[in-house]
Amino acid sequence: HTLLGMKGNPHWDIFHILSNVFIFAGFITLSNAWHVLWKAQRKHKLASTGIYARMRHPQYVAFIAIMLGFLLQWPTLPTLIMFPILTYMYVKLSLKEEKISEAEFGDGWRSYAAVTPRFFPKLSKPEQQLTS
Repeated sequence: HTLLGMKGNPHWDIFHILSNVFIFAGFITLSNAWHVLWKAQRKHKLASTGIYARMRHPQYVAFIAIMLGFLLQWPTLPTLIMFPILTYMYVKLSLKEEKISEAEFGDGWRSYAAVTPRFFPKLSKPEQQLTS
C-alpha cells in the first residue's frame, strides 16, 4: 500500500494479512453454511444447526467478508464502487429470504429468528438447536 506510505514487502503489510484473513474466514464460513443448508433443504427443514445456530445468514456474511478481503487487497475504483452495492443487495436478498422462510416454516422460523441474530454471530453457545 504505497498510497499510505507503507514500505517493505506488500505481501506482509497489515492490509494484505487482513485481506487474507477475511478471504479465508469467508470461504470457511461459506463451506460450513452450504453444508448445513444443503442437508436442511434435502429434508425440507429449517437450517438452524451448526453455523445457522449462531446467525441467520452466514452465507451472505461470508460473501461480504470475501469481498472485503479482496477490497483490502486490491482497492480499485470498481471494487470501491461495487462493494457497497453488492453488500446492499445481499442484505436486501436476505430480508426477502426471511419472508419466504417465515411463510414456509411459520412459528418454527419465528422462534429461530427471535434467538438468532441476522448477521453478527452469537459468540456464546447457542441456547437450543431447533428442529422445525
